[in-house]
Amino acid sequence: MTAADVTSDSNLAALRPPASNAGFSHRSRSRALRNLVARVVMWLAFLIALVPLVWILWSVVTKGGALLLNSTWWTNSQRGITDRMVGGGAAHAIEGTLIEALATAVMAVPIGVMTAIYLVEYGRGRLANIVSFMVDILTGIPSIVAALFIYAVWVTTFGFQRVGFAVCLALVLLMIPVIVRSTEEMLKLVHNDLREASYALGVPKWKTIARVVVPTAFSGIITGILLGLARIMGETAPLLILGPYTKDIATDIFGGLVPTLPTMINQDRTEVLQPAVDRVWGAAMTLILIILLLNIAGRLVSRLGAPKT
Repeated sequence: MTAADVTSDSNLAALRPPASNAGFSHRSRSRALRNLVARVVMWLAFLIALVPLVWILWSVVTKGGALLLNSTWWTNSQRGITDRMVGGGAAHAIEGTLIEALATAVMAVPIGVMTAIYLVEYGRGRLANIVSFMVDILTGIPSIVAALFIYAVWVTTFGFQRVGFAVCLALVLLMIPVIVRSTEEMLKLVHNDLREASYALGVPKWKTIARVVVPTAFSGIITGILLGLARIMGETAPLLILGPYTKDIATDIFGGLVPTLPTMINQDRTEVLQPAVDRVWGAAMTLILIILLLNIAGRLVSRLGAPKT
């Protein structure tokens, strides 16, 4: 047999159809069946998780949405309003919530961002492992534990009064791990080619981080900060332990009284009179609306601030 005959036979073998693909079709049908089952299970899980969410939102909107349509809700406080009286607003609680969140962010954002930069850009060895481990611990700490820790240090040890600043210290412990982890992930997404190109031009590492790395990940960092704010604005335990509630407008975080939306809800949650119940649902609706706006702002900043390709 010559080489030409071998080549001809191999070409004919390549042109012949396969003898049978019954085994492959059987596997394809079983794979399609498993895929269908998995898809049905995932959709059912999604619908089951969606039911309580829709139920909660529907209850809050129907029972508290009417108060938000009244202009006095946004301009008046609850000063002089009793449980039996209709009227008043949540201006004192809204201002207190925003002030507490702003003061917390002023302290937590620099610490969280700098910690994330250290872990990603400089963190090597035992110290970095300890810092990362401590951040993981803070992530799992309940809010009431953070509040009790600040109470033990602020009130019991130093003898200071329960004020809004102490609430901010407890909220800082809850906000820092959120900022650290989100910023850390955003910095890791910055491609190393950008860093190496900057180093090749003779730019120092600190300036590369400040001028190249952080601006590239800036939109993601802002998104993490806004999500951290949304997480702490609904916390109640630090406010109950460290921040006495008042129905008046109080903007001094060192003044001793802290009117916020969570404590406003807690103040009237045990009342059975309809005016107080309506105010509870209205405060809940206001808090959900503020957090929703923060999440939307985070999405917009992430989309608009993303690096252009």
